[in-house]
Amino acid sequence: MHDRTFTRLLAVSALALAAACSNEGTSSSESAAPADTGLEGEAPADGGEMAASKEKLKTMRAQFAVVDMDADTSFLTEEERQVINKLNQVGVLMSEIYLRQRSEMNPQWRAEIEASGNELLLEMFDLHFGPWDTLDHNKPFYGDMEMPAGAAFYPADMTKEEFAKWIVDHPEDEEAFTSGYTVIRRTEDGGLKAIPYSEHYREWLEPAAELMREAAEITTNESLKTFLTLRAESFLTDDYYESEMAWMDLEGPIEAAIGPYEVYTDNLFGYKTAYEAFITIKNPEESAALAKYKDYLRDMEANLPVEENYKNFKRGFESPIAVTYQVHGGGDNVPGVQTIAFNLPNDERVREAKGAKKVLLNNVLGAKFDRILAPMADEVLVEDQAALLMKKYMSGETLFHELSHSLGPGTITVDGEETTVNAQLQELYSAIEEGKADVMGAYNILYMMERGDMPEAEKNNFLATYFVGLFRAMRFGINEAHGQGAAFQYSYFKDAGAFSWNAEEERFVLDFAKLEQAISDLTRDVVIVQGDGNYEKAKAFLKKYARLDKNAENIIASLTDLPVPYRTKNSFVFSESCDIYIMEI
Repeated sequence: MHDRTFTRLLAVSALALAAACSNEGTSSSESAAPADTGLEGEAPADGGEMAASKEKLKTMRAQFAVVDMDADTSFLTEEERQVINKLNQVGVLMSEIYLRQRSEMNPQWRAEIEASGNELLLEMFDLHFGPWDTLDHNKPFYGDMEMPAGAAFYPADMTKEEFAKWIVDHPEDEEAFTSGYTVIRRTEDGGLKAIPYSEHYREWLEPAAELMREAAEITTNESLKTFLTLRAESFLTDDYYESEMAWMDLEGPIEAAIGPYEVYTDNLFGYKTAYEAFITIKNPEESAALAKYKDYLRDMEANLPVEENYKNFKRGFESPIAVTYQVHGGGDNVPGVQTIAFNLPNDERVREAKGAKKVLLNNVLGAKFDRILAPMADEVLVEDQAALLMKKYMSGETLFHELSHSLGPGTITVDGEETTVNAQLQELYSAIEEGKADVMGAYNILYMMERGDMPEAEKNNFLATYFVGLFRAMRFGINEAHGQGAAFQYSYFKDAGAFSWNAEEERFVLDFAKLEQAISDLTRDVVIVQGDGNYEKAKAFLKKYARLDKNAENIIASLTDLPVPYRTKNSFVFSESCDIYIMEI
């Protein structure tokens, strides 16, 4: 452990740290919402009269397990520790921005809760980055305001129709309005305008850029220095292309993804990106062991069970694989169900030039298998099939899920014009893409077994592990992208007869041969949905399959005692001077 006197643990939420460091201008109790968000006056009166009951809050709190995150940091040099300390502080700033991306009233609401002395309510607010329960369809637990579908990216009273009409009437605004790096606000006369992220979030992006530049000055790793320098510039210009290209070339033990990436929070259009941070350290031996699979990406694309015109050989197939241990998270990475891997960047220009990087978070994944997936199997499958689960196939499906994000349609042509799947499917894209990556990942693991690159004798072990994994994604509802993507797999497999219900044991029984065929068929169908880029057909697909039956709902109801997204223990502490240090675990 570092010899500085430490004062508090930094749990999953970086908000508490930010509040403690208010002298640096990052207090989450500052900055009231601008008047053009349409959210004024929604906060509960008298410090929380409309807050959830104490028993409800205790139930919510009980869903989170505190887990020791095992990450060996002993091999880091003093230089690398200093760099990570700077990046951790950038992660805190990403949390400050994301807090406001969920709602610009959040700082005001948090200050009211803190003043009320309701510590349990404050803890839940920090864990969920606002007053909406991320594990229960974003239902409010403080106040009664529903979370707007567009979060704080758009005026709360703006409809999709108004947005579309504005673009029709003002075609010169289309690029800025649909950009992933602008917020939409009302003008004084009630119209709409786009404001660049670099302007709207300047208060946090400028110090973030400075910290990135300071970290770049410290490091002697040229690839890291280049990335940090370019990303600092991106924060101030909203042009992320060069820094994303540099991130793809990053080498060394520090693997840091910091910036605006995913569009899950924008449930109105799926256009606007959310700020987040993954600060991880790379395991070179484990990364090297999996690196061979990226060399098969072109073969996987060629093997997709679709006609040639749906296959995408325009993307780059470099796609490095990094096996890492997460030591800090920020922003969109923090609330709700904790991710076990990510596949970035999302910019199709970078994907076509270099592919995308797949980063596995091994310490998070291992904890989830031991605490969640393994015990879940006993509730989902009959006894002999539940015993088939293997941790290595949770890791395998995670890796091939991320690899599969780099496969299938990306840039497409619709009605003679070049566009992207994301632009065509709008808010439907995230759920369809997550489900696609799941089932295509399974399809590609079966392909690896067929080639002899994975043991075919363990096919049923994989299929059982994969099927139980669908319930891990669905247990918090199917309104979120990953849960909805898992639900359409479940319903498709049910219609294919890939499993049956054992009424006596109240468990599922898999038909492994039918499940294998259904995986191939669904991979075909979802690639066609994406490749056609037809919004209405995609909507009809989700309407038909993204649903659960009574048996699935009953199984999910039986899983309430399992811990879920969890807070990390003993990952970080910070000192009175607000420097953040890694603890040896």
